[in-house]
Amino acid sequence: MSPRGRRARSGDSTGRVAVRARRSYNDRVTETEVLGGIVSAVAARARAMTPEFDPGGFLEGLSGQLQGLIPHDRLTVLYLDQGGRTFSVFAEHAAGDAPRGDGRYTLSLARASRYPIAEAVSSCVFAGQVEFVRDAQSDARCMAGTAVLGVAQAGLRAWMALPLMGVERVIGALIVGNTVPDVYTETHLATGRQIADVIGPVIESIVLVHTERRLRQRLRVVPEVARVLGTSLNVAEIFHRLAAAVRPVLDFDIMATYLLESDGMKRWLLVAEGRPVRADERFEDFSFAARLLAREPVLMRECERELDLVNPTDRTILEDGIRSFIAVPLIFGEKVGGLLAFAKRQPDWFDLSDLEVVEEIGQHVVVAIQHQRLAEEQRRLAIAEERAQQLERRVQRLHGALSEPYGFGRILGQAPSLREALERAARVAPGETPVLLTGESGTGKELVAQAIHYASRRADGPCVAINCAALPEALIESELFGHERGAFTGADRQKPGRFELAAGGTLFLDEVGELAAAVQAKLLRVLQEREFQRVGGTATLKADFRLIVATNRNLTDAMARGQFREDLYYRLSVFPIHLPPLRERGEDVVLLAQEFVRRLGERMGKGEPGLSRDARELLVTYPWPGNIRELQNAIERALIVSDAGLITAAQLGLTRPRLPSGEASLAGVPAPSGVANQDVAKATLQELERHAIADALAKAKGNKTAAAATLGITRMQLYSKLKRLGHSE
Repeated sequence: MSPRGRRARSGDSTGRVAVRARRSYNDRVTETEVLGGIVSAVAARARAMTPEFDPGGFLEGLSGQLQGLIPHDRLTVLYLDQGGRTFSVFAEHAAGDAPRGDGRYTLSLARASRYPIAEAVSSCVFAGQVEFVRDAQSDARCMAGTAVLGVAQAGLRAWMALPLMGVERVIGALIVGNTVPDVYTETHLATGRQIADVIGPVIESIVLVHTERRLRQRLRVVPEVARVLGTSLNVAEIFHRLAAAVRPVLDFDIMATYLLESDGMKRWLLVAEGRPVRADERFEDFSFAARLLAREPVLMRECERELDLVNPTDRTILEDGIRSFIAVPLIFGEKVGGLLAFAKRQPDWFDLSDLEVVEEIGQHVVVAIQHQRLAEEQRRLAIAEERAQQLERRVQRLHGALSEPYGFGRILGQAPSLREALERAARVAPGETPVLLTGESGTGKELVAQAIHYASRRADGPCVAINCAALPEALIESELFGHERGAFTGADRQKPGRFELAAGGTLFLDEVGELAAAVQAKLLRVLQEREFQRVGGTATLKADFRLIVATNRNLTDAMARGQFREDLYYRLSVFPIHLPPLRERGEDVVLLAQEFVRRLGERMGKGEPGLSRDARELLVTYPWPGNIRELQNAIERALIVSDAGLITAAQLGLTRPRLPSGEASLAGVPAPSGVANQDVAKATLQELERHAIADALAKAKGNKTAAAATLGITRMQLYSKLKRLGHSE
């Protein structure tokens, strides 16, 4: 070839290279311009992210700009849910083809728009890798089934599935597809990567913004929840109404609240549209209970995978068909007191936005339950207060009923000696001073002791009485001090003594002059030290009682004879009160007789027959050795034999005493030996008492019980008198 020819060919070759270079440059410029336009369009879309944002329009615009760079028949964007187990179609565009998403798209935020991840693309795409298929009919992966032909690839021969990266994770995939095989090159793939990198963060922001907006809309139901809870102070009564209020923003099959036992409330479980709970099921037995007790909410997207199938209680959840589950702890103060749970019989149903809604509802449920507890506590307090007031009123009535018969005002009599004694008793009553009551048997010493008790500051405490002459010497110590089990033969259990029983009140020791010397010494120590021990015990107990004692003996004479301790006497006789015998009270005997007629007549159904003149005269002149007790017995005998008329002297069973010269012996009382009848009036009371007892025993043929009844005294008192008077039994 000639040099000219070679130069001509060389020139042609150089020209062609220059043309190709200019074309490549122009292509790059065009591609850059298109990419710049796409970036600008995406940025504009992102800035105009209104609630009416149209993902389809967004993708249609992207498709038009992308067509010159990557030819395609369908463009699809998939969004991977946060749990990574389901996806939804964010948007799709196919010229002249119907959409394949069935109208269910990501921004609807509906659970029904989700698909299992297996129906999307190959798992490698959501792991951040590209799936590049040149021809689905000849691609080995498609033939082997390792490449997934999902909803976005249906009808395509070639496609590129490009991962979309968000800020921290793969948020979905961009699928560019064509119905013609072998249309895509590595250049197309590189361009697709650039496009995916641009739109990934934008799509993530769009979804997050719409999710937040939807959450705010859903949380608007909370005031309705509060309104429903505010209609009743009993959460159980409105639980189904609460479920109905929640359902518009949270689709569920079962709603349950489990409340742990706390503050006196029993554990209870409320279930809306679920099976009845077995009695043996306990919240603590579920495998996720520890998380809730640690204040951690529980979100289970797939119960079959996340529950402990070995746990029998967990298995009951699966047996109910529950496949997704969400629960939040109900926190009362610093303590978890229960849970609020929602369940669905479909997997992957709940997400983190649902968890926020449930947590907000749970806070209102906690407030409602706290209000319920407060109301129940107030009701309990009101009931307790009402019961306390009723008991207080009853105690006051009982106290009045008990104290009224024993008040000073109920002690009948106008004799100056009696009024003086009662005035002294009323003066000493408010204090804690020991009182010594003296007087003959039957003069009313115990009645005065009770009046002192009910007029004292210890009136609300017990008034414990014991007759020291009525118990054998071997038992009196046990009765006073109490005894421990095994302290002596027959002590098969612990028994509190009168000192313990009288705690906070008054202890009345009648016939204190009959106490044995050993018991006197121990009583003195109790009064000095204000403490004691039970018989057979070692524990020291406090003595908290006021002491009132009574005796019909002359304790001064007893001290002189060595029968009563001098130191104990001065402890007991701080404030002595002497009660006069009935024979010294004049007309008081008639007043008392009329009261006995009224009281006993009413009890015996005899009415009030009244007293005849001769009966009154006999009552006044009779010496009454048995005092008031004998008078009461005489009236009772008269009422028994009376025939509804006035009670006569004969019916009283008493003989009028005659003391003129010649016949001065008292009825039924023989004159003492060596004492003339005219000197009977000068005889001592002790001698008269001795002969009255002797006469009663003679008439009763030695029967002491009958003789004591005749005298108007008890059998034990008769024994005491016999012992004191020196009579042999």
